[in-house]
Amino acid sequence: MKKIFVINGAPKFAHSGGEFNKTLAGWTINFFRGKDNYEIEYTNINDVYDPEEEVKKFVWADIIIYHTPVWWFQIPNDFKKYIDEVLTSGHQNGIYFSDGRRSANPTRNYGTGGLLQGRKYMLTTTWNAPQEAFTIEDEFFKLHNEDDVMYGFHQMNAFIGLSPIESFHFHDVSKNPKIGYWEKKYLEHLEQISKSI
Repeated sequence: MKKIFVINGAPKFAHSGGEFNKTLAGWTINFFRGKDNYEIEYTNINDVYDPEEEVKKFVWADIIIYHTPVWWFQIPNDFKKYIDEVLTSGHQNGIYFSDGRRSANPTRNYGTGGLLQGRKYMLTTTWNAPQEAFTIEDEFFKLHNEDDVMYGFHQMNAFIGLSPIESFHFHDVSKNPKIGYWEKKYLEHLEQISKSI
């Protein structure tokens, strides 16, 4: 049995109700529940959570799937708070032991103290920006892709020992959400990755 931990990192804040990411989490859960040999755990960061119990989910999982909007080119404050609390609780408690360095050679091996080696993660992001903002040379992101923007998030996962599964990014979700289109594309992505996980 593969164990999948799905995290909805979309807070309800200001004009955002977080409904699109809640929908994405539902698509993910329904996809894996519709197949044999998967167990699912789920967290919505808007619900009350115990960081120690969340650590257990990270340690339990073979694959962690993060769903997050991108606000001001990074994850939202409430999702960052969740990550800070849970990973701090996971220090020498199953998620990471140390930063990986040893006193005999303190300038080497930083980032190698994660305890989740052999497990994987997948990131989905939702953007107000259209896809062309990333793919046209003179547009805003200057040909830097979404994973370039999310570099710090990916390095966080590497620090705790996780390996990436190909990300999936949703664009123009505020002004032109195209729910049916995105559902089809995302489920195709899940079908493809499910063959290799």
